[in-house]
Amino acid sequence: MPLKNIRAVIVDLDGTMVDTLGDFEASLNHTLSDLDLPPVGRALLERTVGKGSEHLIRSVLAHQLGLPEVAGLSNVCSARTVDTLYTAAWERYQHHYQCINGQFSTVYPGVAEGLLALQSAGLRLACLTNKPLAFARRLLEIKSLHGYFGWVFGGDSFARKKPDPMPLLGTCFAMGVEPGQAVMLGDSLNDAHAARAAGCHVALVPYGYNHGQPISDAPHDLVLQGIDHLLPNLA
Repeated sequence: MPLKNIRAVIVDLDGTMVDTLGDFEASLNHTLSDLDLPPVGRALLERTVGKGSEHLIRSVLAHQLGLPEVAGLSNVCSARTVDTLYTAAWERYQHHYQCINGQFSTVYPGVAEGLLALQSAGLRLACLTNKPLAFARRLLEIKSLHGYFGWVFGGDSFARKKPDPMPLLGTCFAMGVEPGQAVMLGDSLNDAHAARAAGCHVALVPYGYNHGQPISDAPHDLVLQGIDHLLPNLA
């Protein structure tokens, strides 16, 4: 059933508009090399991206050190071991990602066409990602997607990140719409839970990074094959 009275669309970035695993892989492996740690594989990245750079780096450090991943770091010694390396890892990761941003990533099919259709229909468009804002803005520019968005917010734009509803509520406020007038378009449980908690509608794409789980299991109003399928589902 089409979603009604939609005035705005909030779009996630990584895994929704752009496949950025290549950027993450290259940046993290340069970082790990600087720390004399072994390289990371894509399988780990697919289930750890999406919750912000801090979570990603801590998860990768824990995994490469043979420790429990961040979600299960209850052991004090394990946590301290990761903390010891985190500051250096964060600095090196920021350096490498800034240099690599956009080089090993690709825009998913139908993204530009879908955004143009939504923009032409008079909908307000915002990009909301857990990626740091400076990296997000630069990636949108490199991929020629920045012109579709009146607002761009990153993981450091609000006090909390998705799946907390705060970023969704802040984005709706900035756009001048009620949460019930907005649809969150994303690829993960983070997007779905944040939108539901904020009172926004939820549209999801199946090709992104959802921590190895089927996207259809996440709370949603729509599951779309691509961004270019959203406008026909809005009344």
